[in-house]
Amino acid sequence: MTTISSEVKPMKWGEITELHPSRFVLVEAIKVSSSNRVRQLEDMAVIQDYDNPQEAWGGYKELHKLHPTRELYVFHTSRSDVEVVEEFFSGVRQRT
Repeated sequence: MTTISSEVKPMKWGEITELHPSRFVLVEAIKVSSSNRVRQLEDMAVIQDYDNPQEAWGGYKELHKLHPTRELYVFHTSRSDVEVVEEFFSGVRQRT
């Protein structure tokens, strides 16, 4: 089971890519800003790193179910930046 530690060290994306090269990382956004529907993640905490995307998304789903209000993301550390386009959903979502 993946857990969110209460003792996380906020890091910049460059630090994360150095510490976890060529890995999938599950991160929690700590400090963010938005401009023109683009979310810039300034500080993040690494929750877990993974070998493959299936494991990473499994960890994401598990934590999101337990902590739906936390801003969690999965990225590969080969990315040069971690900007996220904001999408707004309307309507009803079906629970499975």
